[in-house]
Amino acid sequence: MLQPKRTKFRKQQKGRMKGNSGRGHLLSNGMFGIKSLDSKFITSRQIEAARIAATRYMKREGQLWIKIFPDKPITKKPLEVRMGKGKGAVEYWAAVVTPGRILFEVGGVPLDVAKEALRLAAQKLPVKTKFIIARDFEA
Repeated sequence: MLQPKRTKFRKQQKGRMKGNSGRGHLLSNGMFGIKSLDSKFITSRQIEAARIAATRYMKREGQLWIKIFPDKPITKKPLEVRMGKGKGAVEYWAAVVTPGRILFEVGGVPLDVAKEALRLAAQKLPVKTKFIIARDFEA
């Protein structure tokens, strides 16, 4: 049987978001954080909206760390364009998030301020999240 000829260029695939997060599932900088419970693409605009919401509530005291980075280009072809003619232009950039991934961390603020700031940030994101506290935190 004939084997199909292998081409030099491979078609770029979207990939599957299976399983839990293999990295980035522990708090590293702050005392509080939000952890993802779903698999989704989070766009750079959603990350920025969450960052603004959290920093506004904290009134620029304390520190906020963003633990995800949108490094996946999502492409789209224009409307009413025929098939073929190559891949579409980059529409936006997204971060691939799987369950267990820490999205944001907060430090230098009291527990109630951090909880509310991260709740406001989580409202801007398309994933379900969980508020987490570092093990060495004393109230």
